[in-house]
Amino acid sequence: MKQRIHLTGISYDNKSSFLQGPAMAPDAIREVLHDGSSNFWTESGIDLQANMDLADLGNIEVDDYHDIKAHCEEHYEKGIPHLFLGGDHSVTYQIISAISKQQPKEFDILHFDAHTDLYDEFEGDKYSHACPFARIMENGLCKRLVQVGVRTVTKHHREQADRWNVEIIQMKDIDKLDAITFDRPVYISLDLDVFDPAYAPGVSHHEPGGLSPRQLLNFLMKSDLELFAADIVELNPDRDFKGMTAAIGAKFVKEFIGKMLHVTG
Repeated sequence: MKQRIHLTGISYDNKSSFLQGPAMAPDAIREVLHDGSSNFWTESGIDLQANMDLADLGNIEVDDYHDIKAHCEEHYEKGIPHLFLGGDHSVTYQIISAISKQQPKEFDILHFDAHTDLYDEFEGDKYSHACPFARIMENGLCKRLVQVGVRTVTKHHREQADRWNVEIIQMKDIDKLDAITFDRPVYISLDLDVFDPAYAPGVSHHEPGGLSPRQLLNFLMKSDLELFAADIVELNPDRDFKGMTAAIGAKFVKEFIGKMLHVTG
């Protein structure tokens, strides 16, 4: 019997601080996912077409940032793994606010990003895409936050991390990633700028010295985390080169779904 998976796009980038464009990302990722350039087998040997019933619920399109939460509550169904495609990273706070109400268990967040997104406020906006994890932590919406691939830590970020016991694995310490384990269900938030711009040019903030897609893929295949939901954010199609970054987004759509299915190849 095929396992049902839900997919929702969030076409929103009004909280972007530098460049807009991520509102176009959900459809850009879908285009690559379905263009026939690759098959639907994961690297761990799972045939997604044979094992999943993917329900694409379309895009959430709003003008008011705070309306995103209500739409996510409508889309999210307890017990059905869900993948969200942003959008800028501000949408993660709204997603977590929506789904945390329905989760029967405490859960952890594994956050891949060049930035901590822990600012208390940025440019006068407490809901900027630079702030979602400050909002998540101050509201106690997850039990544990682990941030990986960061290479822009400021004094303020360190103070914020210390305040909430956030675990930061900076890119310079990436060897520590393999030792990370989780005892609770996990939500992954993947900001595509965690990857070095050589691999992922289609992001608004180019921060050299990042992960390769291979490093994250290897981690996923080795880990036994229980992935119940995830988001992929911050693709900016206006800055992409021949769909390279959209292809990475589509690749991780498949690999995340593979982790959600809990089947063996």
